[in-house]
Amino acid sequence: MIQVQYLGFRYSGWQKQPGQKTIESMLLKTLKFVLPERNYKILGAGRTDAKVSALHGAFELFLEESPLEDLEGFTAQFNKNLPPDIRILSVSPTDKEFNIIQHSKEKEYIYLFSFGEKNHPFCAPFIANILEDLNIELMIKAAGLYVGEHNFGNYTTRHQESTNTLRYIKSCTIKENSILKANFFPETSYALHIVSEGFMRYQVRMIMGALILLGKGELSLHDIENTLKPECEFLLSYVAPGSGLLLNRLDFK
Repeated sequence: MIQVQYLGFRYSGWQKQPGQKTIESMLLKTLKFVLPERNYKILGAGRTDAKVSALHGAFELFLEESPLEDLEGFTAQFNKNLPPDIRILSVSPTDKEFNIIQHSKEKEYIYLFSFGEKNHPFCAPFIANILEDLNIELMIKAAGLYVGEHNFGNYTTRHQESTNTLRYIKSCTIKENSILKANFFPETSYALHIVSEGFMRYQVRMIMGALILLGKGELSLHDIENTLKPECEFLLSYVAPGSGLLLNRLDFK
């Protein structure tokens, strides 16, 4: 298993796509140079969207024939040839029973945002910037409504009728941002922390979008509660920008 960090701002997500620059395609391109005579494939722990970053992501590297002998040397060569916005943290062997997608794991996503005034342009890859004032106290209160098992059918897109939209959220809080700091960041910014064993496509960004609409006064607490009921026909249309979202923690059980 290879643990990895990346800044997603200039990439069209994780998954390899024709004609697009993605994290997966950049890893494969670099591996072709680092392991020129080996046959391999990689499998990611999850698919991040365009512009989404990861402080702690992971993927499996499957090699035909013999395993890697010098993991430390391989890590150094991999990092030397990767672009500066992707970094390998560690490389460790796994057994044949391990599958990075099917193996039970817990993920923590963090969504960074600020509001009230225009940010320094250098903030764009890291923090979503809401120019309107937000009722942050109400948003903090509403974040707790997502904790527990709920039907998140209103918080994903393009799912089939057979899709199980029940998800258990272990924790969901908003607090002041202490994850990333820079001298060009606004004096105060905020972070939505959300933990679960599994998320659906756009789920975290649509939760953040609903909380932003609540903060603007366009939704009420009652509206948020209703969106978590399977019979609710309320249509959430706002997906918060990808550039505020990062995968902060990935723990395998």
